[in-house]
Amino acid sequence: MSITQANRVRWEDMPRERLNDKLERRYVMGDRLTLAQFFLAKGCLVPTHDHESEQFAHVMKGCLRFRLGRDGAEVVDVAAGEVLVLPSRVPHSAEALEDSVVCDAFSPIRSDWTDKTDDYLRR
Repeated sequence: MSITQANRVRWEDMPRERLNDKLERRYVMGDRLTLAQFFLAKGCLVPTHDHESEQFAHVMKGCLRFRLGRDGAEVVDVAAGEVLVLPSRVPHSAEALEDSVVCDAFSPIRSDWTDKTDDYLRR
């Protein structure tokens, strides 16, 4: 390791974690930030949830429909090349309108992923 303790990661060297039949992810976690790649097949539904982390959802390919609030009344479609910034504790769900790849950044880190309490993603 270098003096700076910098760490280089190649996404392609990391295996994808299959969460369900339409959703896979891989992620890198630092002290204060989680950076993730999600692979969503068309029709994938991420149920309504919220978390302490502020989230930046950058759609790299495809299109996601986010429903915001407990009732899902606010609908935002986010297409390739767009970013949705979700404040901490905002309830949200997501639906892949087409096969999609999303790069998400979370701060603080998503400790629910490392301690495996992210059951909502595994349905």
